Amino acid sequence: MAMTDGPRGLARGLTNYGDADFALYLRRSFATSMGYSKAMLARPVVGIAQSASGFNNCHRHFPELIEAVKRGVLAAGGLPLDFPTVSLGEVFLTPTSMMFRNLMAMDVEEMIRAQPMDAVVLVGGCDKTVPAQLMGAASADVPAVQLLAGPMLPMAYRGELLGACTDCRRFWAKYRAGGVSAEEIERIEENLATTAGTCAVMGTASTMASIAETLGMALPGTAAIPAVHADRLRAAEASGRQAVALAATRLRPSQIITRHSIENALRVLLAIGGSTNAVIHLTAVAGRVGVEVSLRRLNALSDETPVLVDLKPTGQHYMSDLNAAGGLGAVLRELSPLLHLDCLTVTGQTLGERLAAEGGWVDRDVVRPLADPYQKVGGLAALFGSLAPGGAIIKRSAADPALFEREGRAVVFTSLDDLSARIDAPDLDVRPDDFLVLQNAGPKSGYAMPEAGYLPIPAKLARAGIKDMVRISDARMSGTAYGTIVLHVSPEAAVGGPLALVRNGDRIRLSVTDRRLDLRVEDAELARRRASLPRPAPPPARGYGKLYMDHVLQAEHGCDFDFLRKA
Repeated sequence: MAMTDGPRGLARGLTNYGDADFALYLRRSFATSMGYSKAMLARPVVGIAQSASGFNNCHRHFPELIEAVKRGVLAAGGLPLDFPTVSLGEVFLTPTSMMFRNLMAMDVEEMIRAQPMDAVVLVGGCDKTVPAQLMGAASADVPAVQLLAGPMLPMAYRGELLGACTDCRRFWAKYRAGGVSAEEIERIEENLATTAGTCAVMGTASTMASIAETLGMALPGTAAIPAVHADRLRAAEASGRQAVALAATRLRPSQIITRHSIENALRVLLAIGGSTNAVIHLTAVAGRVGVEVSLRRLNALSDETPVLVDLKPTGQHYMSDLNAAGGLGAVLRELSPLLHLDCLTVTGQTLGERLAAEGGWVDRDVVRPLADPYQKVGGLAALFGSLAPGGAIIKRSAADPALFEREGRAVVFTSLDDLSARIDAPDLDVRPDDFLVLQNAGPKSGYAMPEAGYLPIPAKLARAGIKDMVRISDARMSGTAYGTIVLHVSPEAAVGGPLALVRNGDRIRLSVTDRRLDLRVEDAELARRRASLPRPAPPPARGYGKLYMDHVLQAEHGCDFDFLRKA
């Protein structure tokens, strides 16, 4: 239900007692109990959807950030009212934060719609909170500004910078291979994440921050500001001011999140070497405004959109370096010949107007020119074929090109429990040129599509110096991870997709050039295997788990709930 030209401020969306005048009288009475003057209660209301939590380390600076938003709202003549929503601390949730993204999106949507606000500032950062907030705001369609948490600062440790979480994975791989002692990994653990904010690299959180700014939902120049930088507080204040302006102009998310702005976001995703998760999240956001994201279109864009940004895990720098190098604006200016410049932003300007007013120094070690890119093609590619009829994703910018065109023998793990039990077994039948295959880790697997696609190199191979192998699954991968990893295979194994039919010793053909992923097994044998597949486990009988299992869609539809997408 879109916002109308009806009542504003506290008079919006009155509680229904059968007497509208009484409802407003009662609401003002109780608002008065909070100490507001009549003049303040007459102002336009800006809601602040805040997702702070003791279980969310990325958001520990939110109290200060929210105070800065309130300062901006008050200075611009509005009344700021913050309200809590579900918070998704990435590493503190089981089975995975992905399962609860849609729950948070529903919470955000319903609380925006149910409570009287003329505009809303969405304060989030940790991986699933920003997509959930954008999904909910797009569906509620009340004027909204996205304020990002900002990335952590990397810190020096024994002569090098460390930042969560690409460096987490790098050192853990060394530890598994015997190159780092137990004592040293403990010291490293204490130095990987030392400030407030999201991961310091181009992981999912930073990717979604970049996408939010590209879509036009976050203020220009705010995606890469470190969480602990004073500019982050100034961005919060400016976001509060802009929300008051939006309350007057009534520029809504449905006017900003459009087919063209979504395509711009796909371009930026490819150019920054962004997270594979962003394909799922952007698809879900787009679905809330009735726009389909085609994986085949993604491939076309990827072939003509180079990687411009040298950041971990694709490159070597950190998000704070991107901020100092010119921020996302520097990337957008390079990409401008490829972008739809007529897209609106929350400032009321078009993207073209924004970029025309910008300029200045750019650190070319971090942001390369379009004519001299870091990598000549986009960071992601979609694969199709007999093993992935609905598609799969590979982050080629963070993979080994030597593994892109090959056929390998499948070494199959039937579940995450099976993987954990056998991956390091001394008698595991595995060779460096094999393909590791993980089944039953998709949306309906019971594991709720965890970031388990980064299968560890088997211990005996890791100790022998093997650093990468082709790995295939229906799971996701952290945006901070790297390697030749094929993800989001659809349909997933748990719903009977071809991935469920793979057995040890099968031959699989991968061709990134041809965008193919094929299982080299005769149809008759596959039919025999399909007939003997076990019956799926019964879904949960109650609660959110039942809602999730009954309605979650596959990866190519953003893993949203079927009843939340706009027709």
